[in-house]
Amino acid sequence: MKNSKKELSIKQQVELINILKTRFEKNMNRHKGMEWAKVLARLETHPEKLWSLNEMETTEGEPDVVAYDKKTGEYIFYDCSAESPKGRRSYCYDREALESRKEHKPKNNVLDVAAAMGIEMLTEEQYRELQQLGNFDTKTSSWVKTPSKIREYGGAIFCDRRYDHVFVYHNGAESYYAVRGFRGALKV
Repeated sequence: MKNSKKELSIKQQVELINILKTRFEKNMNRHKGMEWAKVLARLETHPEKLWSLNEMETTEGEPDVVAYDKKTGEYIFYDCSAESPKGRRSYCYDREALESRKEHKPKNNVLDVAAAMGIEMLTEEQYRELQQLGNFDTKTSSWVKTPSKIREYGGAIFCDRRYDHVFVYHNGAESYYAVRGFRGALKV
């Protein structure tokens, strides 16, 4: 059951932090030169961000630290699951697209789900950065933040990795597929 207060119990916080620490230590290639103790200190100073990280985790996004912003002192988490997060698939792009469907409507849309989770969708640039850290979406695809000009024409863009190459495609924003979800980012 979803917590409407957007906060985690102490037990949930401890469990999530242990998951994040284990993932951090297993995937040092994603955050060279970073120390878990500093990430943990940032999480402890901003416990409100744990709820969003937990949402990323419970929808099978496997969030992990991928960057550090020297200007703001923030650590940046991306969904690092091998394939598009299972708990965020089969959604169309946005509310307008959802409402435009006459029948066979999906459960929701990616922009509303991301906002409800308190995260940002990855941009095409961020998606390409993620792909530098491993091979992601080799069997699935992920919607990415679509430029407004493309959206004005009724389209939206998504990405995947095939043939050891990152591809960017377009589709009608109202489309949805069982193998297409979205990846998010969170600054802590």
